[in-house]
Amino acid sequence: MSPILIFDLDDTLYPEKSFVDSGFRAVASWMQQQYGWDYQLSLGRMDAILGEKGRGAVFNQWLAENGVASRKAVLRCVQVYRHHMPAISLYPQARSILARLGRKPYLVTDGHKIVQYNKVKALQLEDQCAKVLLTHRYGVRHEKPSTLCFRRILERERCAWTDLIYVGDNPAKDFVGLNPIGVRTVRVKTGGHANMLAKPGFDAQHTIDNLSLLPDVLPDIDWR
Repeated sequence: MSPILIFDLDDTLYPEKSFVDSGFRAVASWMQQQYGWDYQLSLGRMDAILGEKGRGAVFNQWLAENGVASRKAVLRCVQVYRHHMPAISLYPQARSILARLGRKPYLVTDGHKIVQYNKVKALQLEDQCAKVLLTHRYGVRHEKPSTLCFRRILERERCAWTDLIYVGDNPAKDFVGLNPIGVRTVRVKTGGHANMLAKPGFDAQHTIDNLSLLPDVLPDIDWR
């Protein structure tokens, strides 16, 4: 049987920071409508807080700096961020690789199920994939390194673990559950985890700088 290719989503097929930026624009627009705050000022400050303290502190701090230290307001910002339809695009190399595949790949991605579904929809990936599996639909405990979603692909295709290939970017979780059971793994060094050093046993079997190099390490895939 020909190998079955499975992709991760964030920082593998598109840059995750572009989703964060899109979400901040949605929240800044809501803040302008709700409080009359300057859109560009909110956008710039949220991005600065992100760099200083990380994603979890952004809305709390910017609201507090403006005298709105309300849990309700924070939750509303989170809701706007999570539920907006993002303005995001595939990496050019991802678009090219997907077009070259003779067989539709699968997609397995972690994260809030509404957020991830909106990303998939915005990137028009449903029509380009055999099936999209959002791990959180099966419970947060089944996010990677859990192999549950991969087992579902295995059962759907009636194949062996060695017939599966997973392409991801995060060596902290993407490959450690798959390497021991015979799945082939490929790490693409794009996005926020590009320079992450992997613990022993956690890295992929192959590493590439971008997806345009995927045919070099997977010559047995049905490339057009």
